[in-house]
Amino acid sequence: MSESYQGSCHCGAIRFSFVGKAIEKGIRCNCSVCSRKGAMMSIEAIPQDDLHIEAKDGTLGLYQFGDKTAKHYFCKECGIYPFHETARQPGHLRVNLGCIDGVDTFALEYDVFDGKHLL
Repeated sequence: MSESYQGSCHCGAIRFSFVGKAIEKGIRCNCSVCSRKGAMMSIEAIPQDDLHIEAKDGTLGLYQFGDKTAKHYFCKECGIYPFHETARQPGHLRVNLGCIDGVDTFALEYDVFDGKHLL
């Protein structure tokens, strides 16, 4: 069953929405960036065209490292990471479940993705 979701960074300068599977669990990554962010991401990788993003001019920042395949987006005003384009599925985004309205990440189970040991 599909559900509609809305979310934002902390200050609201970046807002997003999408329709996806019911969120019943999340995923955490142990790579050097994700372990420092501590965010829980969506299991579902959302096609880029299906994540509707509204951002105030100049607020959507981009951080990349290593081979610069993954794109980690953040708000330049409040610093929150709302979503990223995955390295393994270019053109698809995972959202920070903590940024989605009504989702309690502390109540969700999660899997760990071993991004630390990817080549």
